[in-house]
Amino acid sequence: MAWFKRSKSNIEGSSAKREVVDGAWVKCDHCGEMMHQSQLGAALYTCIHCDASFRVSAKQYIDILVDEGSFKEYDKKMVATDPLGFSDTKAYADRIETTVRKTGMYDAMRSGMGKIKDIPVSLAVMDFGFIGGSMGSVVGEKIARSIDRAIKNKCGLIVVAASGGARMMEGAFSLMQMAKTSARLTLLHDAGLPYISIMLDPTTGGVTASFAMLGDFNIAEPKALIGFAGPRVIKQTIGRDLPEGFQRAEFLLEKGFLDLVVPRKEMRDTVAKLLMHSTGE
Repeated sequence: MAWFKRSKSNIEGSSAKREVVDGAWVKCDHCGEMMHQSQLGAALYTCIHCDASFRVSAKQYIDILVDEGSFKEYDKKMVATDPLGFSDTKAYADRIETTVRKTGMYDAMRSGMGKIKDIPVSLAVMDFGFIGGSMGSVVGEKIARSIDRAIKNKCGLIVVAASGGARMMEGAFSLMQMAKTSARLTLLHDAGLPYISIMLDPTTGGVTASFAMLGDFNIAEPKALIGFAGPRVIKQTIGRDLPEGFQRAEFLLEKGFLDLVVPRKEMRDTVAKLLMHSTGE
């Protein structure tokens, strides 16, 4: 029965919640059904039974979203400093160094220019595999530069969020990114250019409280967890049971916080249509 022994996921950037069984079988955390890895890959890392999305790396999501060979990455080696000399169970500088080696990324976001069905876009994609996709100074600066590139190239902006929120190791420097990105998006709006915000599982904390919810179109993948504080914290605070599906994408769509819930397999086509509608391409 070693064949059924659980192990860490073999999918780059995926969470421990969706574990891959030794061999070639994957269990969905939402519905509990099993599927073969070849089926999972063919379905763009979504469950073939319930359509829930598995966590993927920023590189994988870029490959899913943009035209093949069209993406050019900018600011790849921008790396965080340690302004507070922060240390908890591990020094922040050491944590950054370890995560860079592990992921091959320098921080929790890839950004650059690409095309979606031949429509130019400025694109920034978060990676939950890098310290929980937390937003520090580098993420804020990459989003700001992505906005600047959208304005310079007179094209739409797409930001894909997957984050646990602000990066506590940078303290107020991290929290400042909420205001910085929100203010910069005003310039994009003033230029008359569209901003499409795509929210993956999870999108929480200061990311939700800033750029993730400021899109001209706010889109989420099915069953994505989206909110500020987590459901457990909210339940403990108010002392009441929460509605079924609270903070999941479908619940937020029903309450008017989202414009669309779009399966990953349909995301590229949907974004292309929104860009064509917004830019007249």
